[in-house]
Amino acid sequence: MAVSGCRTAPADLVFILDGSFSVGPENLKIIKSWLVSITGNFDIGPKFIQVGVVQYSDYPVLEIPLGTHESTENLIREMESIHYLGGNTRTGRAIQFAFDHLFAKSSSFLTKIAVVLTDGKSQDEAKDVAAEARKNQITLFVIGVGSEIEEDELKAIANKPSSTSVFVEDYLAISRMKEVIKEKLCEESVCPTRIPVAARDEKGFDILVGLGVKKKVEKRIQIPTTNAKAYEITSHVDLLELTRNMFPEGLPPSYVFVSTQRFKVKKTWDLWRILSLDKRAQIAVTVNGEEKTLSFTTASLINGTQVMTFAAPRVKTLFDEGWHQIHLLVTEDFVTLYIDDQEIERKPFHPALGIYISGLSQIGKYSGKEETVQFDIQNYCDPEQNNETVCEIPGFCMNGPSDVGSMPAPCICPPEKQGPPGPKW
Repeated sequence: MAVSGCRTAPADLVFILDGSFSVGPENLKIIKSWLVSITGNFDIGPKFIQVGVVQYSDYPVLEIPLGTHESTENLIREMESIHYLGGNTRTGRAIQFAFDHLFAKSSSFLTKIAVVLTDGKSQDEAKDVAAEARKNQITLFVIGVGSEIEEDELKAIANKPSSTSVFVEDYLAISRMKEVIKEKLCEESVCPTRIPVAARDEKGFDILVGLGVKKKVEKRIQIPTTNAKAYEITSHVDLLELTRNMFPEGLPPSYVFVSTQRFKVKKTWDLWRILSLDKRAQIAVTVNGEEKTLSFTTASLINGTQVMTFAAPRVKTLFDEGWHQIHLLVTEDFVTLYIDDQEIERKPFHPALGIYISGLSQIGKYSGKEETVQFDIQNYCDPEQNNETVCEIPGFCMNGPSDVGSMPAPCICPPEKQGPPGPKW
């Protein structure tokens, strides 16, 4: 189980943009608009996210160095002034340039993310350069545009799993993918992003670690057919901690919550909650076993608290007593539920208040009570296992992690002559 910030988590983010002949000046305008839209989602500055931009063709050009802007407004103005290059597609040289001239100067404690956007096969060796960048803790996302790309090459450049690769039909499509890319960048903070927790500096924050699960829970579970480990939580276990010890600065405006668990409970219980001093839920992920729904509670500027309930048919799969991954992407405007890597439902909400850190953080409690629920849960951010996808759940990956995030090719059938009307009932 993990929660990590997105918008306020410190990171160095570099966009590596294809500016070759096949792109053209009109598509570059779309790319710049997309850049501005994505960047507007992040706090910019030395304590938050620093953004750099490299445009490349035969050679790379440093359009925006890291650390030169302390506000989103100034950064956007410089993005809008980028001019089209034209030339060949030397993606390997551009990645190497970003590594040498931007990331090499980054603090070793910062998360480093590069987003490569291209519409053609690289005309130089990119795979080895990308592998070296990944060895140096740079996370590579790849966006391939159009029919001239080599999908295998781009997947080899990107980090695993394959969900760090996105392929679209044209440049107009990337402008419609703002939330998808925003979410992928935000997801990078589930474990890899460093967030200060009390006196520690961790990659993300594993709630179970903060609650002392290793000392409090004796029985461990090996999830079948995988290397993943989990804990058996019983009614005798009390997983709680002072919120100020876990989240001394509160929660950021945007964050990702991820948990992999199985349960048989038929009542209503809180998988995770943050209580105020007077025991009110400021944040809660609640499982309703009677109605087979999942809800998210957060504080509200308008009426104190607000509850978003997810009742789509797919939510009922959580109650089949098998292993499932719950993934909530929380932004300032909405919360999106994913179950086992599939988007289920998105719910808007009113502006939320920050949390008070003087109360308790707990997991696995019956709603409104201090009694612990009996269920099994995975230690999400275990550095010894891969937790980026649902591949730790039996039956979800037929051929390994590369299957996650892949989509079948669409079936497009030509129109035929209309047949006779069917029978009436």
